[in-house]
Amino acid sequence: MSEDLHKIRNIGIMAHIDAGKTTTTERILYYTGKSYKIGEVDEGTATMDWMVQEQERGITITSAATTVMWNHKSNDFKINIIDTPGHVDFTVEVERSLRILDGAVAIFCAVGGVEAQSETVWRQANKYDVARICYVNKMDRAGANFYSVVNQIREKLKAHPLPIQLPIGAEDSFTGIVDLIEMKAYEWNEEDLGTTYHEVAIPADMLEDVEKYRTNLLETLSELNETIMEKYFEDPKSITVEEMLTTIREATLARKIEPVLCGSSFRNKGVQRLLDAIVEYLPSPLDMHSIECVDPKSGEKVVRKSEINEPFSALAFKIATDPYIGKLTFIKVYSGELKSGDNILNVLTGKKERVSKILQMHSNKQTPLDSATAGNIVALVGMKEIHTGDSLTDERHPVILENIVFPEPVIQIAIEPKTKDDEEKLALALNKLSDEDPTFQVKEDQESGQRLISGMGELHLEILLDRLKREFSVECNHGKPRVAYKEAITTPVHRRESYKRQNGGRGSFAVLDFTLNPLPFDAKGLHFVNEIKGDAVPKNYVLGAEKGFSVAMSNGKYGFPLESLSVTVTDGESHPTDSDAIAFEVCAKIGFREAMRETETAILEPIMKVEITTPDEYIGNVTGDLNRRRSVLEQIDAKVGFQIITAQVPLAEMFGYVTTLRSITSGRATFSMEFLKYAEVTPEIKDYIMNVGRFIL
Repeated sequence: MSEDLHKIRNIGIMAHIDAGKTTTTERILYYTGKSYKIGEVDEGTATMDWMVQEQERGITITSAATTVMWNHKSNDFKINIIDTPGHVDFTVEVERSLRILDGAVAIFCAVGGVEAQSETVWRQANKYDVARICYVNKMDRAGANFYSVVNQIREKLKAHPLPIQLPIGAEDSFTGIVDLIEMKAYEWNEEDLGTTYHEVAIPADMLEDVEKYRTNLLETLSELNETIMEKYFEDPKSITVEEMLTTIREATLARKIEPVLCGSSFRNKGVQRLLDAIVEYLPSPLDMHSIECVDPKSGEKVVRKSEINEPFSALAFKIATDPYIGKLTFIKVYSGELKSGDNILNVLTGKKERVSKILQMHSNKQTPLDSATAGNIVALVGMKEIHTGDSLTDERHPVILENIVFPEPVIQIAIEPKTKDDEEKLALALNKLSDEDPTFQVKEDQESGQRLISGMGELHLEILLDRLKREFSVECNHGKPRVAYKEAITTPVHRRESYKRQNGGRGSFAVLDFTLNPLPFDAKGLHFVNEIKGDAVPKNYVLGAEKGFSVAMSNGKYGFPLESLSVTVTDGESHPTDSDAIAFEVCAKIGFREAMRETETAILEPIMKVEITTPDEYIGNVTGDLNRRRSVLEQIDAKVGFQIITAQVPLAEMFGYVTTLRSITSGRATFSMEFLKYAEVTPEIKDYIMNVGRFIL
């Protein structure tokens, strides 16, 4: 395979659930020769949906990586593809994929348009500044409307969609596309499953629309390129295809536009032109900015270029467990080269690890490699103590790459093994699952002694329990799902805490004078301010105090963790022999616990953004039910024959909602839900949680 970095594309396929991500990826595998039979999601035969749970449910749960070769203009291009889930419960897979990808294909359903999870993945792509192209899929479906979807991308996502294709027909009459750059029309041959396509005349009834959107294309490009502007005013016909392609590419990489294509992956139409667009418009590793890292010793910024002769640096973005090979560590190589057998440094732990094997992944199948160079995505075997987000580098040139930030879990259940003999197996299995998935957390309830597992939603935990049973052979009893409440202080409190211990030898001594202050409910983490003047408390002791407050935040006044906290340390005392960082850490923990008894605390609950699509005749049933769930209706969008309701609803009111929705709409409505924010509960709900709710499992 060519290692010319200009000919590598690292891309992700992202979209709302059921927009056709996996189906599109399956067609890409078929047309690039990676697979010789088209896998179908509905039949449970999709190559990229290799987990049993994915095949049974017809959804993508874990992001799957593969590599294909595509010949474009007589050049072979290597495309590393990650197919991501569309369900919000598995948003971690999208988050970590976008962190390491250079470009993305955003897929939209031609009927559903911009849906709830479409907005979420678009925001995630914005966060990591990922260049993207848009693909309007399912043009063969009843109600398909390409032009409506383009408008939704512009209005709902505040994006800059630029159609470079138009569909020939829609619904049952969809046969092909008109290329607005070449001004040619193409139709796909159904006899060979769309492997070949041929040029046809642009339909007469489309000429007006084609002229309109061609003019829009040229006007947009003339604003982006002076040469095209001059030619546009003098003689638009003199603008060459190459000039247009180059300008579209530059503008896409600069995030000024998002080219829009269309097709029907299920009907085998449009996928080859999508592959051409991936190669033409999405970035190679050389198009990406140099990676800004941090020197772990000096704290200064270091720049690493995406070149083979630079020192090796990579980011571990995913951990997976293979039943035959063991632990797999997926990495994106940002610079340099890694060879099988090399020793590398995990900068965050300071430990060296030996790479026993380097694998190129194709879903859950592997191909051994001798080496991996800058710009590539591979999996490593032999890593022992590596977690998602760790920086892996050359031992002599350590740098820290930007980590990945994951959302907090919002739902939890208590579990226990059905037999005591399985206790050790359960603990081992939970450790492996939490290593794989940073949004899956395991902890012990201090009051009840129960083991609690937390995740992003009911489906998330349901899948994990199923994996415990099938993959690890551990049968579990579990309670009902409960909300992961949080706390926040609402009034300031000042305290002076002393910690003194004498055990005959060296003692422990620490004194802290501090104030706890409230922060906005949407703030995150510990905001620690050291205002101690002089050398009353050495700085390394103050760091111990900061650690103590950070740890203590996990258990607030009512037993729930604090999402955020502001601590200002104003004074303190230390002893020349009896004081150390640990003494100040313990002092901070005790002081926090005592201060929490004196302050007022709010209980916060997760609020979800819910989007429901329902036929017109059930709108009253759905809104009436939402009102009973403490919801706040945001808007209702009317479409032909159905309506889309957007509302904010507390997660506590949404357990089992899918069953209720089916009942009140005769099974014809669908909904999606994603975490929005934490908000304070009412006094009545707070009283219920404290006296009844938190003990119901």
